[in-house]
Amino acid sequence: MASIKQGRKARTPKRRKTGAAAFYDDLETRDPVAREAALMTALPLQIAHAKAHAPRFTRLLAEIDATAVTSREALARLPVTRKSDLPELQHAVPPLGGLAAIQPGAASRLFASPGPLYEPQGPRDDYWRTARALYAAGFRPGDIVHNTFSYHLTPGGWILDMGLRALGCAVVPAGIGNSEAQAQAIAQYRPVGYSGTPDYLLVLLDAAAKLHLDCSSIVKAMVSGGALYPSLRQDYAARGISVLQCYATAELGLIAYESRPDDGMIVDEHLIVEIVRPGTGDPVPDGEVGEVVVTTLNPDYPLVRFATGDLSAILPGLSPCGRTNTRLRGWLGRADQTTKVKGMFVQPSQIADVLRRHPAVARGRLIVSREGAADVMTLHCEVAENAGNTALATALADTLRSVCKVQGEVALQPPGALPNDGKVIEDTRTYG
Repeated sequence: MASIKQGRKARTPKRRKTGAAAFYDDLETRDPVAREAALMTALPLQIAHAKAHAPRFTRLLAEIDATAVTSREALARLPVTRKSDLPELQHAVPPLGGLAAIQPGAASRLFASPGPLYEPQGPRDDYWRTARALYAAGFRPGDIVHNTFSYHLTPGGWILDMGLRALGCAVVPAGIGNSEAQAQAIAQYRPVGYSGTPDYLLVLLDAAAKLHLDCSSIVKAMVSGGALYPSLRQDYAARGISVLQCYATAELGLIAYESRPDDGMIVDEHLIVEIVRPGTGDPVPDGEVGEVVVTTLNPDYPLVRFATGDLSAILPGLSPCGRTNTRLRGWLGRADQTTKVKGMFVQPSQIADVLRRHPAVARGRLIVSREGAADVMTLHCEVAENAGNTALATALADTLRSVCKVQGEVALQPPGALPNDGKVIEDTRTYG
C-alpha cells in the first residue's frame, strides 16, 4: 500500500508568487466536492500510516480495515482519543504515549506544556501550518512581526514563529513578560505586526504610552489562546490595528482561522474536522454545538479522531472572502463538563449513554442544582411526541440511576426547548 507521504505527492498545491494575491494557495478556493474527495482519498492512507508507525494506533485500530475508511460515516465509527487522556497515556508509554510516528530523536523540538503534556515538532517547514492563517490576516514577506507567545518549553512561540518565517517575515521573539523592554523593542524595530494573546497587545500599548514610546507601527495582529471580545477588537480598530484570530493546538497545529472579523473561522486544508456530542464520538447535525474532533494528515503525529475538549459548531454557507472550506463558529467553551453529585462523579459520556438507550429522546441536558443541603440532578429531555409520557420519564430515571449510580429526576421537554450551547451537564450550584 502507498504510504501517506506518497499519497501527498499526487497533488502539490500551487502557491501564489505575489504578495498581493488574495489567497495563500489554490487549495483555499477548491470546489468543496473536490476538497472532500481529496480528503477522503488521503484518509485511508493516513489511517494505515498511523497503524503501521504509531504504537497507540496499532493497538487501537487493530481491527480496522484502513482501506474501508473512505467516508465521514466510516470515520465516525472509529474510536476517539481525547486530549484529556494524554497525561495518562504519556505516563504509561513515555515520552509521547505511542501516538507519534517518529522517534523523539527525529523531531526538531520537544516541548513540555502544562498538564503535563509532551509534544513533538516534526522536521518540516511550517510544521503547524500557521502561514495560511497569517496570510489571511494580511502578513506578507518583509514584514517585521513582534511575537509574544511563549518560547519557553511550550510550543506557542514556535507555532506562530515558523508560520511567519515561512511567509518571509522577520520575527522579534519577544515571548511573555517584561512589557517595558518589549515596548522599547517595538519602538526601535517598528514592527507592522503582532502575534500573541488578544489582551497582551493592549498591555504593551499601555506600557509604551507610560514610557512615551511610539508603537503606532503595529497595524495588524494575529491572536490566539484567549477570548477576543468584540469590545477589545473595536478598541484595537480605533487605534488603527486590524485584528484577526486563529484556533490552533500543539498537537494538531492550525485548526481554523478568521479571514474577516466576526465571520466564523475557516477550517485548515489539511484536517478533517467533526463536531460530536460531548462525551461521545457521535457527530451532531451542522449548526449544533458539540466537541471539536480532528483527524490530521500530519505523518509525524498522525492523530485519528483526536477530541480537543473544545466546543464549536459548523456555520452554514461559505465565507464571502472566497475561501470555500467549512467554517466553525469559533471557540464556544470546554466540552469536559464532569461534575460531582452526592460524592459521585457524573460525566457527559454517562449522560450520552443514558440517552442512547432511549431513542425517543432527541437531546438531553443534566442540570445539577442544590435544594437546601442536598444535591439535586434533573435530566431534561427533548421528546418529539408524548411529552407527558410518564412511562418514558420513569424508564429514563431508572437508566439514569443505573448508569450514574445517583438518583435523579427527569423532565420531558418539547423539541427545541434546550439551549444549543453544547452543554450536556450544567452545574448551577453556588457555594458562596
